[in-house]
Amino acid sequence: MPEPLYRSHADIEVVSGLHRRARIPLGQTIELGVHGPIKDHYKLAPERDLPLPVDYIVAAAGG
Repeated sequence: MPEPLYRSHADIEVVSGLHRRARIPLGQTIELGVHGPIKDHYKLAPERDLPLPVDYIVAAAGG
């Protein structure tokens, strides 16, 4: 089986509660959490609204 062309590496850090920080290749940092209907549905109370991981996936796929 051939080696993969590209393998992505990310470091995920728990900042507090539902807040996560991801460091991705090229040194970029993104903040992850919950917001909107997900927050309301699960009755969550994050310190601040942050994009869900799926928000980044949808943006990347649509880009």
